[in-house]
Amino acid sequence: MNLAILQARMSSTRLPNKVLKKVNGKELLAYECERLLKSKKIDKLIIATSNDKSDDAIENFGTENNIKVFRGSLDDVLSRYYECAKEFRDKENIDDLNIIRVTGDCPIIDTEVIDEVIKSFEENDCEYTSNTLTPTYPDGMDIEICTFSALEYTYKNATFKSDREHVTLYIKNSDKFKKFNYEAKNDFSNLRLTVDEQNDFDLIKNILENLYPVNHDFTYLDVISYMTKNPNLFFVNSNIQRDEGLDKSLKEDGRK
Repeated sequence: MNLAILQARMSSTRLPNKVLKKVNGKELLAYECERLLKSKKIDKLIIATSNDKSDDAIENFGTENNIKVFRGSLDDVLSRYYECAKEFRDKENIDDLNIIRVTGDCPIIDTEVIDEVIKSFEENDCEYTSNTLTPTYPDGMDIEICTFSALEYTYKNATFKSDREHVTLYIKNSDKFKKFNYEAKNDFSNLRLTVDEQNDFDLIKNILENLYPVNHDFTYLDVISYMTKNPNLFFVNSNIQRDEGLDKSLKEDGRK
């Protein structure tokens, strides 16, 4: 069973309420859920948000769109993931559960890439597979999958605040787990197709307004083709560093 857990909150410091910002009258979170639900490899999708009152809006979104919402710790996102996965596993009585991690700042995540990474995980008999160990895909195409046992071990053993906030960081840095990095044919890791700041939103808004009405299922390569024809778009958010939030957490923990 492949359970996708999509973490989302309203209290983003750089761009508050970003996940429910609308383009074409539709929330960014709705675009992302639509793409996840079209995956051939994902069996169940749950939105994992926090118990903070500000995230009542995300629970309401889930109710309105018939998507299950789990609520847990605001800052200890690892515990939110683990408790969500454990509740689902126990309720459904599932012995072999895999956890797919996606974040709420990836509204145009590519369904084909999702399925390719999950397929790679299955074929390589890994405990963790992602396309982020050595990034080759654009930021915003990030997909991770791990076994429930790997998530449980991490939940019980991770002590750094940054490990608790970034969920899979402990797995990435540990030699305990069998891991695999899924790579793109061409390296587009310098490209930002995620939403952390206003400039990111401006770019994604442009992409959705121009590509979505023509083809709901456009791929990241379609996006690159569109941007190549409109090269000014490459500079809209090019000043923003990849993984700024992670770098900040690592510095606060004295790990960088």
